[in-house]
Amino acid sequence: MRRYLITGLLIWVPLSITFWVLHTLVTTMDQTLLLLPPNWRPRAWLGMDVPGLGVILTVVVVFGTGVLAANVLGQRLLLLWEGLLGRIPVVKSIYNSVKQVSDTLFSSSGQAFRKALLVQWPREGVWTIAFLTGTPGGDVTRHLEGDWVSVYVPTTPNPTGGYFVMLRRTDTIELDMSVDAALKYIISMGVAPPTPPRPRP
Repeated sequence: MRRYLITGLLIWVPLSITFWVLHTLVTTMDQTLLLLPPNWRPRAWLGMDVPGLGVILTVVVVFGTGVLAANVLGQRLLLLWEGLLGRIPVVKSIYNSVKQVSDTLFSSSGQAFRKALLVQWPREGVWTIAFLTGTPGGDVTRHLEGDWVSVYVPTTPNPTGGYFVMLRRTDTIELDMSVDAALKYIISMGVAPPTPPRPRP
């Protein structure tokens, strides 16, 4: 009986969490419909709310913003907008920090979270998976001799929390593993190891 119960849990727990996450995302994105005038909302012309329309509206807005920002006029408007935000003291610091992180993470030319590493953490002899985020910069470089890298060590099972550390490049081992596979490995707490790489010819 215990075996059947565990088997049932292994089926229903991931399924329930998946549906809960999707429901949360759709419900949150549906709030974008509140930006529309009341007469344009689905309830006004259908008499009911239609789940998922907010997702479509969000995708259209994001895509349209990207198209607009890709041309010369859009870039000028973006510069004006950033200049306006840059004049507001508190907003300026928050916006610039968030923008710098988002540019690093989502830029196609960026190197953040592009490589999975094996590092010794939190002490020598104990190994964990980390992600390469770049190289030290600013005044930090004056105090570090040699070749150093910036590394993010995530916690498990929630990789959004973790530690930022700087290590010698020689103290890290680059893994033949994609970032997605490494994240799955971390989230599963090592229960679901990634497929081993094929031997090179």
